[in-house]
Amino acid sequence: MSILAQSTFENGEKCFKSGKYELARNYFETSLQQNPNDLNTIEYLGDIECHYKKWEAAVPFYLKLTKLKPNNAEFFYKYGGAMGMQAKEANKFKALSLLDDVKVAFKKAIQLNPNHVGARWALLEIYIQLPGIVGGSESKAKTYADELLKISPVDGYLSKGHIEEYFNRYAAAEKFYLKAIEIGNSKTTYQKLADLYKNKMAQPEKAKKVWAAYHEKNKS
Repeated sequence: MSILAQSTFENGEKCFKSGKYELARNYFETSLQQNPNDLNTIEYLGDIECHYKKWEAAVPFYLKLTKLKPNNAEFFYKYGGAMGMQAKEANKFKALSLLDDVKVAFKKAIQLNPNHVGARWALLEIYIQLPGIVGGSESKAKTYADELLKISPVDGYLSKGHIEEYFNRYAAAEKFYLKAIEIGNSKTTYQKLADLYKNKMAQPEKAKKVWAAYHEKNKS
């Protein structure tokens, strides 16, 4: 039975990695019957639901992972992420009922892994998008941006720029994105600045110059 379960899981994994998600789901569901508490199988089933954007269906899989292995930060991050996406697409009343659990999951991920970048980005996004009356807070968002700056300077400056851009403070956002480019020199950093110029500041020529600078610095 053990060999059979392993073979079934391996077939599911191969299908998943080659993008054959429905076939992978069949293998993983069979594998789960053979080994109901296998962490990898449960995670893959949750990931498949997320691939199809079936967030509500993904949540129970990730919740089970947090119960089976409560010291794993990534499981709490995925659990919070699936619930967050479910909340985003739900009606306002349903969304509000989920938000506390979403925050708790992301904060737990940070508690388990103090250097978790994704969970901080997620919490930052929640706090800037929520109205203050239901728990939104720019100051809390900035606290997570400050933490990101210590862990990953590029993420720190990008997150600070993102906050400024969200609140239409484009000149301040520009400064943070320029700093992110200076440190990271990645396509993402140039993308953020170019998008700011083109979409928010109505300066398409500046956006073109940003991409020209990126290509010049990254010649093969």
